[in-house]
Amino acid sequence: MDFKTWRHVFKLDPVKEITDGHLERICRSGTDAILIGGSDDVTLDNVVYLMERLQRYALPVVLEVSTIDSVAPGFDYYFIPTVLNSDDPLWIKGLHHRAIREYGDILDWDELIPEGYCILNGDCKAAKLTGAKTDLTTNDVLAYARLAEHFFQLPIFYMEYSGIYGSIDLVRKVKEVLSETRLFYGGGIDSADKALAALDVADTIVVGNIIYENIEKAIETVEAVAETAD
Repeated sequence: MDFKTWRHVFKLDPVKEITDGHLERICRSGTDAILIGGSDDVTLDNVVYLMERLQRYALPVVLEVSTIDSVAPGFDYYFIPTVLNSDDPLWIKGLHHRAIREYGDILDWDELIPEGYCILNGDCKAAKLTGAKTDLTTNDVLAYARLAEHFFQLPIFYMEYSGIYGSIDLVRKVKEVLSETRLFYGGGIDSADKALAALDVADTIVVGNIIYENIEKAIETVEAVAETAD
């Protein structure tokens, strides 16, 4: 269940509807884990409902925390984003401080995994919500990656393009400056070819929107990754 070994992760938005049949196909596809997260309208009720539907499957389930009120017990990991390219302290350490102040005495610190987020699509909801500065140069992004690894010593650096397929060349350059921090890539992976190209330069790929648009294409991304391990 070690997240450092994951290569393919499906991300489910608790706000979006998914049939039982499609959910079963996702969970039995061979993906390494399910990540639950979203940018808006994430509530305790819809998080718990989705988690309960996933409990029948022998698969790690992670909650990516975007609101304190939606945190529920029972997940294998809790990914805690800190948006490195936001100037709003709320998204860098504000919500984190609030959560620790409230729950610090009962937290299982081994389950909490901080992520250094770098949001790179200025039109996505996450960028607008967090006030992320997305007009970044290559050197800006490399600096954030180094900041994540060497200054904050974060276990994950997440390049989030959220809905669009990003610059694979930039992802490759980021990977070259990281040694201990694991590089996650998410955004626009809607085919086997894109999955393979992204995985060639990142440690872990996160596949989300295509689940709701074309379940067959979503499954193909897992199958392509599995073939590279054979």
